[in-house]
Amino acid sequence: MFTMTPLEIEALGLSLLVSSWAVAGSLPLGLACAWLLARRDFPGKVVVDGLIHLPLVLPPVVVGYVLLVVLGRRGVVGGWLFDWFGITIAFTWKGAAIASAVIAFPLMVRAIRLSLEGVDRGLEQAARTLGCGPVRTFVSVTLPLMLPGVLTGVILAFARSLSEFGATITFVSNIPGETRTLPIALYALTQTPGGDAAALRLCVISVVVAFAALLASEVLSRRVQARLKA
Repeated sequence: MFTMTPLEIEALGLSLLVSSWAVAGSLPLGLACAWLLARRDFPGKVVVDGLIHLPLVLPPVVVGYVLLVVLGRRGVVGGWLFDWFGITIAFTWKGAAIASAVIAFPLMVRAIRLSLEGVDRGLEQAARTLGCGPVRTFVSVTLPLMLPGVLTGVILAFARSLSEFGATITFVSNIPGETRTLPIALYALTQTPGGDAAALRLCVISVVVAFAALLASEVLSRRVQARLKA
């Protein structure tokens, strides 16, 4: 019978915590950015689009280093937060959540944007002619129609956050019980003599969790689409 060790439970629990906060914290901004890119034309739109998707093509270590420079205790923003409010972000699980959110953010925005671009704008116009304001139209018409894309973006971002390594280890290091997520724990075991068996177990756990997230994304999207068609 497969029984998880304390190390595996700790790494998995921390990964789920970090990924959940990464997705929850970035979802409102992801919706706003997707709507902006899908529905508005403005000077510099290409630049904004490029900046949003930049983490997809940058080495994750670069993202982690930039976060360290900006949000570290002596960073531009991190130093101010620490001096005035005593808030430390680097080398904490909160920093791991931010690093994961930045890396996964483009996937979320892209999925939501594609779904939003597929919404029939005639239905929105019909709601407006019936007296619905912009906010009510978005909540009652647009959001339900783009919900499959939102769910897909959320779960893809969650799965990507679970697998984040480069930016996380650069920004928050490898601290047991604080920042040692599944990928970092797996890396640490591969560097430990005799840790191959434990590393293989963590690899299996990572594959199972990631596959479950992707499967959940597909199932939820199909159910939502079926309800919308019905």
